[in-house]
Amino acid sequence: MTMTRLTPLCFALLLACEGASPSRTAAQGVTARREANVQIAQSRRSAITDAVARVAPAVVTVQTETVFRTPVDPFAFFFGNREGGTQTRPGIGSGFIVQPNGVIVTNAHVVAGTSNVSVALRDGTTYPAKVVGIDEMNDLAVLKIEARNLPTAPLGSSRDLLIGEWAIAIGNPYGFLLGNSEPSVTAGVISATGRNLVGQSDGQGVYVDMIQTDASINPGNSGGPLVNAAGEVIGVNSSIYTPTGGSVGLGFAIPIDRAKRVTEDLLAHGTVRRPWIGVKLELPQQNNRDALRGGAVIRTVTPGSPAAAAGLQAGDVIVQSRDRVVRNAYDWEAELLEMRVGEDAEVRVRRGSRERMVRVRIADLPEVAAQKVSVLKEIELVTLTPAIRAERGVRASQGAVVYRVSSRVTEELGVQAGDVIVQVNRSAVTDAQQAGLLLESLTGRGPIRMLIERGGFLYPIDFQIR
Repeated sequence: MTMTRLTPLCFALLLACEGASPSRTAAQGVTARREANVQIAQSRRSAITDAVARVAPAVVTVQTETVFRTPVDPFAFFFGNREGGTQTRPGIGSGFIVQPNGVIVTNAHVVAGTSNVSVALRDGTTYPAKVVGIDEMNDLAVLKIEARNLPTAPLGSSRDLLIGEWAIAIGNPYGFLLGNSEPSVTAGVISATGRNLVGQSDGQGVYVDMIQTDASINPGNSGGPLVNAAGEVIGVNSSIYTPTGGSVGLGFAIPIDRAKRVTEDLLAHGTVRRPWIGVKLELPQQNNRDALRGGAVIRTVTPGSPAAAAGLQAGDVIVQSRDRVVRNAYDWEAELLEMRVGEDAEVRVRRGSRERMVRVRIADLPEVAAQKVSVLKEIELVTLTPAIRAERGVRASQGAVVYRVSSRVTEELGVQAGDVIVQVNRSAVTDAQQAGLLLESLTGRGPIRMLIERGGFLYPIDFQIR
């Protein structure tokens, strides 16, 4: 055996090294644990958490109240109470801030017909809200609160969505029943685009060209944002398709590009200019797959309309518009929602065995351009013209169309926009001006019976103007 003799200096150095080893090992262990914790913290963060952090501060709770009259209680009526009472029905939805001065986007069905609207921010601060405008066709509404320097949701685009990419629904399901005003988050993927909701769904309005997602959209989520992995709003959560009453993975959102245009119109004009060319289409049968793929068949063309000026005829089939393939009437309705009044559209039409390109000027609905007659500051009327008659399918040959009506008159009398006034007491109505003069002349002079046409049927409405 060979032994090595250590000098005193080497022995001292060895002892020193052995003495330092436990503390160095401990320090290395602390560093390793710290690095592991950092890695775990980083792994908890994902594209979803980053996207939520970017958008959630701009998500709000929309609270509504609807006051309505209740029937007279028979027992109270017996003791002289001839008037019914009132009840207040609360409602709730979601929305998101798009401008730092308090402009908020939500669904039309969240606020339509309500008496009072308020908005609660993420921290619980609540503001009274003004309804700037409602577009029931697209199920969109714009609200305004008096506040400044608010966080806003970044808006993306819905034109380049990828099937299978992340989709995050943010909103306030069930509102404050969950205990606070923090928005809830559900995640899924984009299941499909360009969906047309023909069946029954939870929500109102015409749903065409929708984004489909399996991210859960629950009661109270309506009006909240659908967000991509980049933290950009790509849609407005609107409805679910459900045979059970709960979410079954079929949620739908309004494309954000459409919501941007509607918001701009509502902020600028308080209403949305509805694109129109003057054609009525044959609606396909849901169980006829060929009818859902063969194009949009024109049933009638309104005389004097842009379609008539472009030479379109009944029986023509619209198969393409701009870069969109038109497979059925629903695709055409979706295409109209993307157009702007005043622009020209290149439309490919099949007539018989031949196809040709037609340039059509996009116009307003006929009643939009018609002269308005205001009645008692709560009803606006337009004269029933042949174009309006053909567009709305009105049977009466003359009358006054209710263009706009206050919520109070709708609630108390049942008069709705689109009703056609054909008679006031015993006088037949020929135009809007005459209808306005008749109603104002009868103010304070006793009962009035007004005959209206709605949906092809005549209804009497009895009331007094005091």
